[in-house]
Amino acid sequence: MFDLGLKNKVVLITGGSDGLGRATAKRFALEGAKVVICARRADHLLQAEDDIIKEVSEYLGQDPKIEVVGYPADVTDAEDCLKLVSNATSKFGGIDFLINNAGASAAESLEKLDEAEWLADFHLKVMSAVRLSKLVIPFMRKRGGGCIINASIGGGKAPAAGSLPTSVMRSAGLNLTKSLANEFASEQIRVNAVCIGLIKSMQWVRRAGNEDPRELYDEMAKRVPLGRVGEAEEYADLVAFLCSERATFITGTAINLDGGMCPVV
Repeated sequence: MFDLGLKNKVVLITGGSDGLGRATAKRFALEGAKVVICARRADHLLQAEDDIIKEVSEYLGQDPKIEVVGYPADVTDAEDCLKLVSNATSKFGGIDFLINNAGASAAESLEKLDEAEWLADFHLKVMSAVRLSKLVIPFMRKRGGGCIINASIGGGKAPAAGSLPTSVMRSAGLNLTKSLANEFASEQIRVNAVCIGLIKSMQWVRRAGNEDPRELYDEMAKRVPLGRVGEAEEYADLVAFLCSERATFITGTAINLDGGMCPVV
């Protein structure tokens, strides 16, 4: 049996109410982890919490103790971040893993962006990870180690034209990943990034509007060397593996999960 060793571990996942974050929360719950998810809307969180518990229970075919709890939080707000970590640690006694997953696509040309848009993306994709990492590391230290995963994109390594400000912020996130990995390796706190490509998510469903999202995915797949769009579960599987006992020699790296799209390794 390929045991990931995640049972009873505590994971905090930002942007956990839908898409990649929700899939990741479900994956950890299936492994028996204690899961904390956050998002800005309380109603979305409650629905995600209920759905994950129901789906995991049905999959396991028994009556296990499934622990998934959601706390409303805006990760661009320092006070919300503090409350989120306080709630999570009060509930479960500590934190083993942090998944900095919150984010939204923001791709435009330089001349069409104002400073407010730059700052908003900076707080969402960089400062949220900085704040939460700083808050959870003391708890990881008490447990003898832990793991932080930063969601990123291939554009953080090789930006395309018209990919601002996201590509700049994701590049900063990759620098943060390596910096923290170097700083805390001696304490067995590992830090990695996952650079996603075109993966099915609610973001694309919303973009499709009244159209069938499958048509959008088929069109997107033409840009992917492997000829298809990724599944949210594939992201969740990789994140769970990187946090697991099977990946304790992996830190300071950014793994492409994009079907071969990124032009650099």
